[in-house]
Amino acid sequence: MKQFKIKDNCLKKKEDFYMVSGLVEQVADKTLQQLECEGIFIFPEAVKVSEDITKDQMVLQSVNDKYRSGNVMGFIGMGDERFTIESRFSNGKEDYFFQYLLERVLEVPNIVNLDTEANQNNKLYNLLMFLFPHYLRTAMRKGLYKAYIRKEYNDGNVRGTIDVARHIKKNIPFTGKIAYYQREYNYDNYLMELVRHTIEYMKSKSYGNKLMNTIKDEANLVIEATPEYNASDRRRIIEANQRNVVRHAFYNEYRALQQLCILILRNEKHQIGLGTKRIYGILFDGAWLWEEYTNLLIGEMFFHPMNKGGQGAQWLFAGDTGLIYPDFISKNQNERIIADAKYKPVENIGNKDYLQVLAYMLRFDAKQGYYLYPENQNRNSLELRVNSGVSFEKNIIPREDMKVIKHGLLIPDKVSNYEEFVQSIRQSEKKFVEYFGFNYNSMDFIKERQF
Repeated sequence: MKQFKIKDNCLKKKEDFYMVSGLVEQVADKTLQQLECEGIFIFPEAVKVSEDITKDQMVLQSVNDKYRSGNVMGFIGMGDERFTIESRFSNGKEDYFFQYLLERVLEVPNIVNLDTEANQNNKLYNLLMFLFPHYLRTAMRKGLYKAYIRKEYNDGNVRGTIDVARHIKKNIPFTGKIAYYQREYNYDNYLMELVRHTIEYMKSKSYGNKLMNTIKDEANLVIEATPEYNASDRRRIIEANQRNVVRHAFYNEYRALQQLCILILRNEKHQIGLGTKRIYGILFDGAWLWEEYTNLLIGEMFFHPMNKGGQGAQWLFAGDTGLIYPDFISKNQNERIIADAKYKPVENIGNKDYLQVLAYMLRFDAKQGYYLYPENQNRNSLELRVNSGVSFEKNIIPREDMKVIKHGLLIPDKVSNYEEFVQSIRQSEKKFVEYFGFNYNSMDFIKERQF
């Protein structure tokens, strides 16, 4: 088994990847959109959901004789080659920070481990199931999925097209019944049946009932909507969903759920990545996870516009010109604050990042702008005061009324287990939040979730 690990936001020489050269050849310099089309499961859906992920983002990008990793974390495999992308806060053995982000943002239990071991396929498969509650909740916000289906009948009240072949087979000699079919707009369709099969399959797992407890209401709605469920129809339902991919833009969330359910059910009998040249895996956008996690910490005091979701759109100019989506806009109208969540090393925050936040500050009459980032060094917040004056006139002085602040959340690194990590990062969260004058202990976010 050939195994290799790297961390996000790092540069490594191409020669270091020799053990997984075949896999790297398949993924290097390919966009996430391309990898998604080849079977990699991207979370969130690459181009439509994430704030920071784009169709041009790459897992590995060539830079001269090196490869650069981005904000993506997760696992990719092909044949006997394994390639893991950890968070840059991993200690080399355990990636507690990545696990913590998954637990808090996606409500995934702390039993996910992306170590590249021989049973990696099983771990990958388990992670797919742990994602199911999140995807089901998200899709069900649109209501139950309704679609046209073909319903077959055999009675004396003909209401559709007569099925001659079935009629001859079932009703000769004539018994007073007619075999016919009709198209009906129904909740009990191929997709909802697929979701039902996934729910029933997960219930059969040792930890399935605990996962299902987090989505009781959604699961009950699906069960009530699929009275014709039959466990023996699973293969037929999977094939029907593979032929009929959800394409309507309104149901994007159901398309992602459909893809996930197919992966879960197909791999009940077949290992993920069957075949020597098929790439497979799960990739998470670290920038999206970090932004959503930050929103859990400070969301009570900030508006949180969402780009790809089209929520909270703002405009730079009159006449709806210059569409913008600041990450966070404080609710305090008297002392407005703009904050930008950045999942990147603090030394990489600059140039375009500065221009973006300053533009937002000008638009919203804010005197303070923040960059909120994760770090592994206990630095004090760095205040950057905006200059006034012109160098040609030799009158440049820092302004007293406007500044940009780099404010980091300390990620623990000297811990021996996950429980110790959680205790330590809770202290970091407390310090991070109280810097803004918020009451950390009043936030529902810190309540433990039971699995």
